Parts: sequence; structure tokens; C-alpha cells
Amino acid sequence: MQLVRGIHNIQPEDHGCVLTIGNFDGVHKGHQRVISALVSKAKALNCVAAVLVFEPQPQELFAPDQAPARLCRLRDKYALLAELGVERLICVNFTRKFASQSAEQFIEHLLVEKLGIKHLIVGDDFHFGKNRVGDFAMLSKAGKKFGFDVTDTASCKMANCRVSSTAIRKALQEDNLLDVENMLGRPYSIIGKVFHGDKRGRQLGFPTANVLLKRRNSPLSGVFAVKIKTMKGCYNGVANIGARPTINGVRQQLEVHVFDFNDDLYGQCIEVIIKKKLRQVMKFKDLAALTAQIKLDSEQAKQVLNDIR
Repeated sequence: MQLVRGIHNIQPEDHGCVLTIGNFDGVHKGHQRVISALVSKAKALNCVAAVLVFEPQPQELFAPDQAPARLCRLRDKYALLAELGVERLICVNFTRKFASQSAEQFIEHLLVEKLGIKHLIVGDDFHFGKNRVGDFAMLSKAGKKFGFDVTDTASCKMANCRVSSTAIRKALQEDNLLDVENMLGRPYSIIGKVFHGDKRGRQLGFPTANVLLKRRNSPLSGVFAVKIKTMKGCYNGVANIGARPTINGVRQQLEVHVFDFNDDLYGQCIEVIIKKKLRQVMKFKDLAALTAQIKLDSEQAKQVLNDIR
């Protein structure tokens, strides 16, 4: 799949596509419904199926302290969209200058002049332009003027509940992992590169693979039974997601103790699949108490994962 980073990198040969726009955080079943319609329409019109996303996401620019935790990184989003048949991902740098343009400018400059869209598919809640005044009605009117069609994809519903990234984050916070899996169409996982930590886990007898969450906060925290996918296979393990209060940890990170594994994971990208929450993150009186709890967590995780099989 082609990745276009920035409006300035859109080339003349990129002109003419079937497009959808949004955050697509998590690429859940609601998003998958939109992408399915996108790919079908692109095939019918013999055009490229393209998705336009923003980095950072709008709320992360305007209210970073209140912005919701991301369900996936841009890299993960790219892979998930490619699997669904998207041929081009256009990543627009979302700045205050870009956000200040009118809805009319957004349509004429980006959609018409730069991309030359043939068809646009948007969700039922899509708004755009300064003060979010642009909507489906405005797009439909512009389509008649500039020669592109617009269709609205109704929200994907499950048991009378609208599937959304917000609903998935809420379910994660409430430890409803089965609901999360149903809305995503897959188990929730975190993907990231293993980096060198302070080797504290090794000193305690439980070596860990550490994944820095970077600017993305995790939508869930606690200690979990997990499956770990590596370049060499899939393993069971136990993971701590969040801070490390016993040893003065303040930044959010993911620490995974992989069972029956002695290889080197440094620099590798691993996927940690969340299977069941064991407990909340807590502070212990000393390292001996922490070590004892990690041993209990590991035994419980092994039992949980054995039962799942």
C-alpha cells in the first residue's frame, strides 16, 4: 500500500481516487464497514481506494491533556487498512494552520485540486473545516458542483450499541475484553519495539521485554495474562501496563515477562495480545513483596492461558 506523508507529497499521478476520511483509530468493525464500501466502489470505478487520516489526531492538537488514548499507532493502522484492501494511505499533518481553513477551502483545495476525488464515502458523524461546519450536506452540494459523488455509510451497530473507538476504550477500561474483541473483530493487542530497560526485572528473577508507549497513553492499565507474537513464534506471558509505582516508575510503558523464553528480543517489534486482566497496578512495600506478587501473577497467568486453550 502506498503511503503519502503530507499534502505536499501528493503527486499528479495520485489524482483521481475513491476516498474516505477519518481517524480510523483501532480500525474496528464500524471502520471495516466503511472500508469494504470504499474498496467495492473503487473497483467499480476502476480507481484507487484511498484513506485520508490526520497526524496528530485533531483532539491531540487542540486538547492534548484531554485527548483519548489511542487504540493503535499509525504503523498498526497502516497494516490493518492494507489487509482490508486499501491501496493508498494519505497522512495529513494536522496543524493549527490546516485546521483554520474553511470547509469550502478543504473541499476545493484538497479534495478537488489535489486529489481529484471521483467518489467520497464518509461516516454519518463526519464534520470538517474551521469550527467543524462542513458536513454531509455540504459535501453532497459540492459534489454536484465539482463532479464527484458522495455516499454515507450508516454506523455499524452491535446489540443496539454503536461500534466506535470511544465505546472500545470504555470497554477496555471496564475490562470487558470480550466486548472489545467483538467490536474490533480481533483481540485487543499492543504492538511496539522492545528497548533496553533498567534490567530490574532480570534482577528480580523475572526478565521482561520492555515496550515504550511513546506519546501514546495506553487505554488500559494493570497486570494481564497475555500472548506474545515474536519473529520466532507465539508465547505465553504476563504483562504490566502502566507505571511502576514500587520502583518510582512514572512514564507509561509495557513490560512483558515471556514464559519459557531465553532469546534476545531487543530491537524487535512484538505484538502483545491481551487475554485477561489479573489485577490493578499497585505499590508494594519493598522489592521482596513485589517479587512475591510477580510470582503469583505468573502462576495465575499460566493457569488462565492454559484454560483458554
